[in-house]
Amino acid sequence: MEWKKDNKTYQILSAAEKGDYGVVAPIAYNIECILAFIRAAEAKRSPLIIQVFPWAITFSDGLLIHAAAHAARNASVPVSIHLDHAQDEAMIRHAADTLPFDSIMVDMSHYEMEENLAKTKQLVAYCHERKITTEAEPGRIEGGEDGIADTADLESVLTTLEQAEDFVATGIDFLAPAFGNVHGEYGPRGPQLEYDRLANIREKTKGRVGLVVHGTNSFPEDVMQRCIKEGVSKVNVNKLILDDYLVHLEKKAPTMSLTNSMEQGVKEIQRLMEWQMDVCGSTGKA
Repeated sequence: MEWKKDNKTYQILSAAEKGDYGVVAPIAYNIECILAFIRAAEAKRSPLIIQVFPWAITFSDGLLIHAAAHAARNASVPVSIHLDHAQDEAMIRHAADTLPFDSIMVDMSHYEMEENLAKTKQLVAYCHERKITTEAEPGRIEGGEDGIADTADLESVLTTLEQAEDFVATGIDFLAPAFGNVHGEYGPRGPQLEYDRLANIREKTKGRVGLVVHGTNSFPEDVMQRCIKEGVSKVNVNKLILDDYLVHLEKKAPTMSLTNSMEQGVKEIQRLMEWQMDVCGSTGKA
């Protein structure tokens, strides 16, 4: 499809795949997040994908997405806007029709596989008709995060090569495999990832879809870099780049004026974002 060449998420991740680096895709919850993400990207000359959960649409009546898109358009580096873990069909259609998203994750993982694939295919086509690229998650990545459903009650299924092939056939552009990664927190042993599984999926799907890693909370630098080495180009991050901001809100913000608290919060997020851009190798790639 020729239109994909003009799609910002597709452009950013195609370049990352060719350049063997990862692009950080953080979750935005407020205006401080958006400002920090953009400032970090411009300071590091790095491409960026700003993500929101569907919560942001309902909470702000779409205002936060418009703010992020405005910031992206005016940035001096490539920035796209992505809807992560969209689990409601009506919400996906609403987002595709009315909001400035470059890409949407069609997350039907709460359905059994056959229905998951059927619904994913339909919604991917819907998004593509509106020139929006798509992501999906084969297998089930256990756990939940603030803003997405907790799937801990479902059986954890690692992505097989057959499942990867089935999802590629739905027409998706980006694939988020389950290879031991989980949403939320890891136990005392830390991440226990099956890199061979990830490498095999990359080999099976190369040239047809880009790979995404979810569940990166508390990933050490070497783990993140190994995922990128094995073919991941989109790196979803959430608490990993919000840790110091959350500490700031809890411990420092109560003693500061609101404006100073907001300014300091932006600095805390920006610092961690710049660190992750260095880790993922996107620094200087814009």
